[in-house]
Formats: sequence, C-alpha cells, structure tokens
Amino acid sequence: MGMGENLPIYKLLITEDDSDGIEWSYTAFVDKPATGELMIAFNAQPELKVEFKTISEEKRIVMGALMVANLPILRRDEKTKQEFLVVLDPENIDKALQKFFRKGNQKNVNEMHDPAKKVGGVYMYQAWIINSELGITTPKGFNEVPDGSAFGVFKVDNDEVWQKVKDGTYQGFSIEGKMLQEPMPEPSDKEINDFISALEGSNL
Repeated sequence: MGMGENLPIYKLLITEDDSDGIEWSYTAFVDKPATGELMIAFNAQPELKVEFKTISEEKRIVMGALMVANLPILRRDEKTKQEFLVVLDPENIDKALQKFFRKGNQKNVNEMHDPAKKVGGVYMYQAWIINSELGITTPKGFNEVPDGSAFGVFKVDNDEVWQKVKDGTYQGFSIEGKMLQEPMPEPSDKEINDFISALEGSNL
C-alpha cells in the first residue's frame, strides 16, 4: 500500500443509536484538505478532509466529496504520538449520512474545527452517495472515487466565509464527530484492493 503500510489500521464505525453521541456532527471549512497527501495530524476525534469546488460563484454554492470510501487516512494520537490509519467503508458512510440528516446537522458548520468559530448562513442542501449500479457517478471535474463515497453541496450566505472560499483560504470540507474504532489486524485481499483503489482516486 505504500506509505503507512506497516501501521495499524482501524475501521471507523457509526451506530444506529441517536442518543450515544457516535455521529458525524459538524462539517468544517478548512484551509488544507489533505485527502491526497494523507499527512494529517488528527485531534482527539477523527476528521476526514477533502477538497471542494465552487460550482456557482453567483449563487455561492460549493460542492465536494465529504467522505471517500475505503480511503486510508493517517491519524496521530497527540498524547501518545502513535500513528495509525483509519478508514470509513461504504456501510458506515451510509450510516453516517443517514444519522447526520436524521439529527438535523446540516447547519452545523464551523471554521477549522474551532468550536469558537461556529458560523451561520452556511448549510448543506444536497448530498448523495456514489453508486455506479444506480448511475450515480463521481461529478464532472473530480477524480473518480469508489462506490459508497459521499458528496455534498453547501450554500454559503455568510459573507466572511464566502470571501475565504473566493480567495482560496478555504479549499475543502472536513467532517468531524465521535466515531468508534475497530481494529483491522489482518485486512483481507479485497480490503487491501479497496484501499489501493481509493488511494488512486484520492487526489480530488
């Protein structure tokens, strides 16, 4: 798998229980989406970063991948400094998106994962999961991502956030929340192939 091939791998899990706090709770606008670089120093909770594109400057609309299925992302425990890889598979991306909408988290947006920088006037109003069998493919202008990956569209009415999108300060989405981690001590051949496929299309 190249970089990080000897690191422990953990699958991120979302539960069906709405009361346990295991969820994708916020979406952040961030300056350095690192999906393709896989050089991310995570905080206490996992974050997944991907690049977006402006699809209508007049209407202030941006679109991008929210979660890329089976993409191994480097995480570092800031306390122990231990590094490991985390992945979200299609099943848990589907659960995360369903729970996100069920709990009404579409307006939960902040800047740079800073709890003190929650912003109004920015909200998700479209989201979908790539499914080639249903003819739902990666949008034009993005490298192809695996089935099970999630894309989203945000409306940005907030003047300050939109200015940062326009001037390139913010270049991507990053999800945040509390997720369970299940060790994958010996990934199967299929899982390894899925990782490789996700890596090949990860430069969004």
